[in-house]
Amino acid sequence: MIPAFDYRRVTSLDDALAALDGGEAKVLAGGMSLLPLMKLRLAAPATLVDIGRLDELRDFGPTPDGGYEIGALVTYAEAMAGTQLDFARECIKGIGDVQVRNRGTVGGAIAHADPASDLPALGLALDYEIVLRSSRGERVVPLDGFFHGAFETDIAPDEILMSLRRGPLPAGASGSFQKMAHPASGYSIVGVCAIVVSDGGSISHARVAITGVGEVAYRAKGVEDALMGSDGSAPAVAAAAAHAADGQTVNSDIYADRDYRSKMAEVYTRRAIDAALGR
Repeated sequence: MIPAFDYRRVTSLDDALAALDGGEAKVLAGGMSLLPLMKLRLAAPATLVDIGRLDELRDFGPTPDGGYEIGALVTYAEAMAGTQLDFARECIKGIGDVQVRNRGTVGGAIAHADPASDLPALGLALDYEIVLRSSRGERVVPLDGFFHGAFETDIAPDEILMSLRRGPLPAGASGSFQKMAHPASGYSIVGVCAIVVSDGGSISHARVAITGVGEVAYRAKGVEDALMGSDGSAPAVAAAAAHAADGQTVNSDIYADRDYRSKMAEVYTRRAIDAALGR
C-alpha cells in the first residue's frame, strides 16, 4: 500500500518551484521509479508535485555549438527515436520494457540515481551536465560528481531537474554500450559505456563509465588514463580494462558476488572499448 500523500498537478514551472519550496514534496514525472519506492515504503513524500504538463521540459535536439540538450520530461522512447548515436540507441533499447520506455523519463532516471540504471553511465560517458532550477535561480553541474550515493544526488529539495546538456563530441568519436543484464528486470549487473577517438594509431579521447558495479554509476578514470596515448591494441585495452573497478566498493548480491562482479566489470569494459574501436 502506498502511504497517504497530497497530490498537486502544476501547469507552470513557477507553480512547481513554489510547491517545492517547503522541502517536503517530491517531483513526479513518469512515476516509473518513485511509485515503486512508495509502494515499498522506501519513500514517503508528504506531497507529490506532478510536472507532467510542463511542455517546456519536453524539448530535445542539437544545440548551436554542435552539442545536444534533452529536456527532463523526454521519455526513453522519444530519446531513443531522436538520437543519432547508435550506441545510445542500443543502451536505451535495453532499459525496461515498452511500457517503461514509453512512460519513463530521462530526467527521472538521472534524478533517481539507481546504482544499476543504464542511463547515468551513458550520460557520464557523453560528458553531460545537469541544469537545475529553483526559486533561487538556475545552476549547471557536471554529471560527473552529481551522484552522491545510491538514490542520492546533488539536487536540493527545492530544485527541479530541467535538462541534460553536453557539448559536441570530438571528431571521429565512436562508442559502445555493453551490459550483463539481469534476466528478469533487465537492470545491469554490469553495464559499460565507452567512447573513444583513435587518431593516427593513438587513443586521443577516452570516456568509460560503468553502472551496476559500485554504489553509483561512475567514470572509470583509471581505465581512461591507461587508454590515453596507447595504441589501442588488444593488450593495451586489456591492461586498461583491469582498472575497471579501481576505487570502488564493489556490489555483492545474490546475482553476482564481489569477485565475480569485479571480473565482469573488467570483461565488459574490454568488450565495450573493443566494440567502440570497431573490433
